[in-house]
Amino acid sequence: MISSMKNVDKNIEFDVSLHKNQAMSEKAVRVRFAPSPTGPLHMGGVRTALYNYLFAKKHNGTFLIRIEDTDQTRFVPGAQEYIMDALNWCGIMPTEGPGLGGDFGPYVQSERKEMYRPYAETLVSEDKAYYAFDSAEELVTMRDQAKAMGMPNWQYNSVTRTSMRNSLNLPQTEVAKLLEEGHPYVIRMKMPRNRDIRFHDLIRGWVVVNTNNLDDKVLFKSDGMPTYHLANIVDDHTMNISHVIRGEEWLPSAPLHVMLYEAFGWDCPEFAHLPLLLRPDGNGKLSKRDGDRLGFPVFPTNWTTAEGELYSGYREKGYLPDAFINMLALLGWNPGTTQEIFSLEELCEAFSLERVSKAGAKFDAEKTKWFQQHYLRSQSNEAIATQLISEGVDMPLDRLTEICGLMKERATFAQDILTEGAYLFNRPTEFDKETILKKWKDETTSYIQEWSAIVGDISTFTAEEIEKAFKSFLEAKQVGIGAVLLPYRLCVTGVGAGPGMFDISAFLGKDEVLARLASGLTAIQNLRDEASH
Repeated sequence: MISSMKNVDKNIEFDVSLHKNQAMSEKAVRVRFAPSPTGPLHMGGVRTALYNYLFAKKHNGTFLIRIEDTDQTRFVPGAQEYIMDALNWCGIMPTEGPGLGGDFGPYVQSERKEMYRPYAETLVSEDKAYYAFDSAEELVTMRDQAKAMGMPNWQYNSVTRTSMRNSLNLPQTEVAKLLEEGHPYVIRMKMPRNRDIRFHDLIRGWVVVNTNNLDDKVLFKSDGMPTYHLANIVDDHTMNISHVIRGEEWLPSAPLHVMLYEAFGWDCPEFAHLPLLLRPDGNGKLSKRDGDRLGFPVFPTNWTTAEGELYSGYREKGYLPDAFINMLALLGWNPGTTQEIFSLEELCEAFSLERVSKAGAKFDAEKTKWFQQHYLRSQSNEAIATQLISEGVDMPLDRLTEICGLMKERATFAQDILTEGAYLFNRPTEFDKETILKKWKDETTSYIQEWSAIVGDISTFTAEEIEKAFKSFLEAKQVGIGAVLLPYRLCVTGVGAGPGMFDISAFLGKDEVLARLASGLTAIQNLRDEASH
């Protein structure tokens, strides 16, 4: 077994050497987003994808996606499809990846399974890694013994490995026998003792970690699957990744990854570890479990679990993708100016890793709504109307466009136009009782009756002519605007606030306004009578 492995290793060494000594600084910018299909894509993951996208666009580079599914035990059906759909909705689709094409595929790690073993065995042959045959039970026993001796954080490392069942301690004949018999094993990285690992992070500056604080991580398992660490390094190298932009949670793994690059004789990509997204109160990382519980989505789109549990997404809540992306971009990055509203193109131009914060960024749900309001108002009335029709509103486009023009300045979401402006679609059946009882005076009814007669005489029923007639009426009656305008609004709309009443009146038309004044007066008088008894 050993001799045949050595022959294979010669070929492997030759293949691996093809990748050595490539000058990363001379390479074109290539970045990747590498999610695991273990569930829906969290908004923190979307931000990681966004920053990779922006960086690639800024530097005329390539943004690709790679699905890292080496942990098959946590694979969730539909998760990969969800990720791609979410990125597409956000408008930050990669140009390489599964289903997208590219020269460096396959872009799903389980489809690259056969390529990892040679790299792992090359490290073994060069005494940079080793076979470990310790069973799970033996490892548990060692941890329990260490804990009993006052060492709760036992590690498989340069000290403890000397007393474990591995190829560093066992006779080579026994190692060969165990391998030939198919005995379960893992390949572990052979970490050196007491060595400082130094690397530069584009966000955090120089990072120094001593190997005495690191364990001998598993790189490969006897089931033929690599661990994340090996697969990640091999894939990044063979896909010519120039910059690794990922979440802060991967910073503790970076020293191992640097050591792996060194072990293979490859140049490291540039690293940039992004800050965490924090809960609104700043108390802890914003997690998937916080979705809906805190009153806002944490996923880009809806996700339904296999058990039928629904987690809401920004898309289905009515957020526009531009608003969502603009909000995410500023969670951890700032442009160095007071500008807050950015198109995707402007973000690409302004973005730099140097202005990404080291500190965690607190999520602000109200600020997210502010972005949504801005982007909704910047849309054309017709565009909003078209969206509402696509969502089931049965109304001619030109008519609905007028309603959107009246209501969008008061709306956060397109659906708000339907709820807050319900009186523009149907005659009100309910009236603001609290406002009526507070503001309606004994003389108000006669004012509205007189104003109704004047409305009937307006020949050209435009907002301008209605307003002109209204001002003349107030002047003739010598009363203030509040004495008539609010009651007028209450009769016609049922509510005490909204767009300009003259615009509303012109939209509804004279006959409808007159009918509403009559029915509204009756309903309001009934409310007042009930309250007085």
